[in-house]
Parts: sequence; C-alpha cells; structure tokens
Amino acid sequence: MASLKELKGRINSVKSTQKITKAKQMVAAAKLRKAQAAAEAARPYALRLAKIVGSLASRVTLSETSPRLLAGNGRNQVHLLVVANSDRGLCGAFNANIVKAAKIKARELAAEGKTVQFYLIGRKGRAPIRRDYPNAILDAFDTTQAREPGLAEAEAIAAELLALYDAGKYDVAHLFYGKFKSALVQEPTEQQIVPVPTTRIAVSDGAVVDYEPDEETVLADLLPRYLRNQIFGALLENMASEQGASMTAMDNATRNAGELIKKLTIQYNRSRQAAITTELIEIIAGAEAL
Repeated sequence: MASLKELKGRINSVKSTQKITKAKQMVAAAKLRKAQAAAEAARPYALRLAKIVGSLASRVTLSETSPRLLAGNGRNQVHLLVVANSDRGLCGAFNANIVKAAKIKARELAAEGKTVQFYLIGRKGRAPIRRDYPNAILDAFDTTQAREPGLAEAEAIAAELLALYDAGKYDVAHLFYGKFKSALVQEPTEQQIVPVPTTRIAVSDGAVVDYEPDEETVLADLLPRYLRNQIFGALLENMASEQGASMTAMDNATRNAGELIKKLTIQYNRSRQAAITTELIEIIAGAEAL
C-alpha cells in the first residue's frame, strides 16, 4: 500500500495536471470561435468557385490543348496522398483519424497495383506514416513557423504540388483533412484535387455566362486558384477541427483528473485513519503494559 506521503504527492500532481488541462480547454474554446468563423466564412466562396469551374468544365471538350489540371497527364499509376495534420497534440484522436483514413486509401491503391507517395503537411502525422511507409514520403511542408496556417501557406503548398505534378512525380493527388462538424465531431475527409475531378464539382446554377477569350483560357488561370482554395479550405477546416477536438479532449481529461483526485483523497483519508488507529492501539497497549 502506498504511504501517506506518496498519496499526498500523487494528489498534488494530479491537481497540477488538472489545472493545465483546464487552462488548455479554455484556450481551445477561445480559439475555436475564431477558427470556426473562418472555416464557415470560406465555405460560400469555395462553393461559388466550384460552380464557376463546373460551368466552365462542362463547356470544354477535353483534348491535348486542355489544361493539365483538368485533363490530367494521361496516366493513373502514381497517386500522391496529401495528408494535412496539426503541429500540436493534446487534441484526442483528431490526427490519428486523418492518418488512418490516408493509410486505408494507401492500402486500397496498393491492392489495385498503384504506386503510393505521401506529401505531409503538419508535424503530428509524420511519425506514424514514416513508420509504415518509410520510403514513400515524397515531400513535406513545415507549418511550425506559422502561428495559424492560412492563405500564404496554402499558396506555397499548391505551388509545390503543381511543381511536382509538372515534373511528373505523380499522376493523381488526394487531399486528406478533418472537416469540422462540431466541437464533438470532426470528420476525416478525402477528396481528389489533381487532376480536378469535374464529376464531383458542383454544376452551374443555370445562369447563362459568356467567357472571354474562351473557356479553356479562363480555366487555365482559374484551376490553380481552385487548387489553392481547396487547400486553404482544408487548412481552415483543420484548424477548427483541431481546436474542437482539443477542447473536448481537455474537458474529458479535466473530468477524469477530478474523479482520480476524489479516489486518491478517499484512499488517503482511509490510510490516514488506519495509521491513526494503529498508533492509538500501540499507545493503549503500551499504557496497559505499564
């Protein structure tokens, strides 16, 4: 049985941990409001841009002169999995769920005889992917220097992905991130981003629009913007999901710490009472011996 000193030390240690988890929960709750507002504000723009791209793509007949981001490079062998994770932990299974979804996709592609490569965003997903696919990491993007990854990081990531695509490093790219539903629910999401899948893009709302000089020229300029927007939206969704998951995980940790403190306090009081009882018995026994 643990001594009274050891029990007292454990109680103080758990109380200190509880203060940290409570503070982390409050910080995550404050950051969640801002991150959720940013993610929700970006969704209408992304939806409208998807409609415009869908309208343009429906008018274009794919040929050798079509933009490569739309028509592809004619191959479907090398698949790049772009996995977006956070740089900080203490957010429950948020990062693990995204990595799990990417690994499931990697196994499916490998079973079809495809070559799988990884492009990693964020720090937390690197170790588990490197452990299972040590030779499949094509590149990684470091977001540790950014306080909140945003448009600048999305532009840099999109530029790197386009450069790798133009260099023939991969044929198809899939993006993995956590879509924010609520503070309790963050849904691991996968979507193809290169080439742009026109069958999944929202169609036009019926408005008749004329484009100048022509649809293919407009698409050639618009598709890289669409790619940047998809990555930017994923980063915003990830930030909101991370804070929601962190707030929930720290709330659970704070509650668990409170329950552990109660159990340890009960154990401490019982041990203390037993020690006092033993001392009284020894004193009485000694008095009677005299």
